[in-house]
Amino acid sequence: MRFPEIQIVLDFSGMLFWEDLPLLAGIASCSYQNASNPVKKMYTPAHFNQSDRATLLAFMQRYSFATLVTARSGEAPVATHLPFTIEIRDEVIWLVAHMARLNPQWQHFAEGEVLVIFQEPHAYISPRWYDKELSVPTWNYAAVHAYGRPELIESEAGVFAVLEKLITASEAAYLEHWKRLPEGYKTGLAKGLVAFELEVTRLEGKEKMSQNRTEKEIGQVIAGLEQSEYPGDREMAALMQEKYGRR
Repeated sequence: MRFPEIQIVLDFSGMLFWEDLPLLAGIASCSYQNASNPVKKMYTPAHFNQSDRATLLAFMQRYSFATLVTARSGEAPVATHLPFTIEIRDEVIWLVAHMARLNPQWQHFAEGEVLVIFQEPHAYISPRWYDKELSVPTWNYAAVHAYGRPELIESEAGVFAVLEKLITASEAAYLEHWKRLPEGYKTGLAKGLVAFELEVTRLEGKEKMSQNRTEKEIGQVIAGLEQSEYPGDREMAALMQEKYGRR
């Protein structure tokens, strides 16, 4: 992929509340990168960084509906939301997916590296759960960014294999029904799809889970999220419990 000489990178990592400013300094400003150093990274303060490969892999497998982002030189980025199957082959992580052939994004694959974003859940964090009066709201979330170069899977057998992997991961009991469908019907479906896979060459993880708060406040955040009416809040509470070993 060719980049302009100067790239402007914006990363709005959740809501920009005052309590985060010492930690997220520069997040609302532009980051300039020269074409001689085109590698970009998700903005991640050290205390929010998650680099454990097993943890990142488990997160991707747990939240496998992700966003595929591509960008052609001189054009706006394009994103498609897709279910992915995550595989390990000889210690290498591979992402496998398919999209509608009418979606022109697959034609971007020849341009080079793409980004796949795995994110969920996220939750508003109320300052009521903190001990200090001088506190403001923020947002907790977790995300994994995976990079690689997609390779098209063009054979009909290969497309069927991609679909069957997704069926097995999502509803294994349906696989027998799928196999009973007429071959002509399945062939027609396959012709309308573009299957692909990519070897993950770079992986980044971020967990913003109140690491900058006291242990007591973290407990109060978890308790507050557990009492929320929103499922995503309760799921964030569960993730925080797992992270801090409170189960």
